[in-house]
Amino acid sequence: MSTNRKRPNVIVFFTDQQRWDTTGIHGNPLGLTPNFDRMAQEGTHAAHSFTCQPVCGPARSCLQTGKHATSTGSYRNGIPLAEGNVTLAEHFAGAGYRTGYIGKWHLADEEPVPAGKRGGYDYWLASNTLEFSSDSYDTVMYDGNNQAVKLPGYRVDAMTDAAIRFIDGNQDDPFFLFLSYIEPHHQNHLDNYPAPVGYEGLYAGRWTPPDLAALGGTAAQHLGGYYGMVKRLDEALGRLNDALRSLGLAEDTVILFTSDHGCHFKTRNAEYKRSCHDSSIRVPTALIGPGFSGGGRLKRLVSLVDLPPTLLDAASIPVPDEMEGRSLLRELRGEADDEPNDVFVQISETQVGRALRTPRWKYSVSAPGKNGWDEAASDTYREEFLYDLEADPHELANLIGLDSYNEVTAGLRERLLERIREVEGASPVIELAESRPSGQRRASLR
Repeated sequence: MSTNRKRPNVIVFFTDQQRWDTTGIHGNPLGLTPNFDRMAQEGTHAAHSFTCQPVCGPARSCLQTGKHATSTGSYRNGIPLAEGNVTLAEHFAGAGYRTGYIGKWHLADEEPVPAGKRGGYDYWLASNTLEFSSDSYDTVMYDGNNQAVKLPGYRVDAMTDAAIRFIDGNQDDPFFLFLSYIEPHHQNHLDNYPAPVGYEGLYAGRWTPPDLAALGGTAAQHLGGYYGMVKRLDEALGRLNDALRSLGLAEDTVILFTSDHGCHFKTRNAEYKRSCHDSSIRVPTALIGPGFSGGGRLKRLVSLVDLPPTLLDAASIPVPDEMEGRSLLRELRGEADDEPNDVFVQISETQVGRALRTPRWKYSVSAPGKNGWDEAASDTYREEFLYDLEADPHELANLIGLDSYNEVTAGLRERLLERIREVEGASPVIELAESRPSGQRRASLR
């Protein structure tokens, strides 16, 4: 290992469709995530962390660029990341880092992904849509020459092995590795959650999050496999940490653990995500390593777009003005920050939606008559959901339109419009929900 290293290694451990409450530190009683829990306790825990777009491709465009999905242009799946978007790989490479990408990309429009559509990563072992090129015990990805590579083992383990090989081969200079798992996302052609053999039975029929217990969906049939996948991911995180420790790199490496979005198990609409609810947008996030060890629990709400500037800041790489998030290190350094404490969410495909999440409130609007696949935004929205998260943390009682919440709604409406103007440069109209007398709460079945 080089003795004159000036910048830390950086690893992004990125899961797909993982709810925040799969983790022990967020109250899951099944012991699925001891490695993540220890990372959050010993490092910096972004306890209130949210995606800014609960769809796979758009969320990835946000994490690669530090911009919201309407700014990257990849507002829905199937839209490749456009030229002109500077990625994390390009920022790190410009600072002398060796960059590598392993796993699911989902930011191109062809398979294998041509070199010019790989976001500037040097080392490449990936698939654009890993859920279609592979299966749980049939891991096939493509190398830098676009040759198919079949890796042995359960898919999580196969990818982790590849990541450890990359780390072992790049010890002498700082590296940036983006490790993008497909788990615990469902296997599309099966509409199922294939855990390692023997794991699903360990967790089937056990603890169910309260929102899923109340609303049903597919949780009863899918949670066992989903939890089994989460368990294997956490074991992979432990293996990665063990490899770093054995190579003498643990103290010189920043690790970010996060996910692209959550999973509501067909309780809020006919699929698994694409809604404003915390089950869709809240994700587990923690960092450890130089600048983050001993950082404790962050109080502020964190958006996915905050993570790219955080990683650049941790590596002493200038954060470009075009990034729309804020570095989490500002809070750790005790720098004054009087910005509003909220998260702005854009929703596509099933709707053209916008949402605002504050520590207490959730406020969401949707564009009537708009097609969320063909249109990125709207000049008119209509109020859809309002939740008091202190009284109703599982978002089961929709308060939108209740007269007694008019003042709260008006304030949230104005703040959401401000965020739309800031991010999208537009000034849409938000139509008010139908007024209802106080006391007539609407049960939320979506």
